[in-house]
Amino acid sequence: MPAIEWLRPAAILGSILYALIGVVIFWLCFVIVDKITPYDLWREIVEKQNRALGMVVAAMCLGISIIVAAAIH
Repeated sequence: MPAIEWLRPAAILGSILYALIGVVIFWLCFVIVDKITPYDLWREIVEKQNRALGMVVAAMCLGISIIVAAAIH
């Protein structure tokens, strides 16, 4: 019976580690983008219901996520 490669503890721990690294990198990138914008992203999106800015931030989040995933992969 062949061993399942992805079920090994080292593979699982590696996946968790890379996922955590990806989340931290994504969070840092988002904080940097939030700091360089001239307004508070949270207040604009949540309190003022700025849908256009919400779409731009969502696209930025997807872009950063794809870049981080490709770099980790």
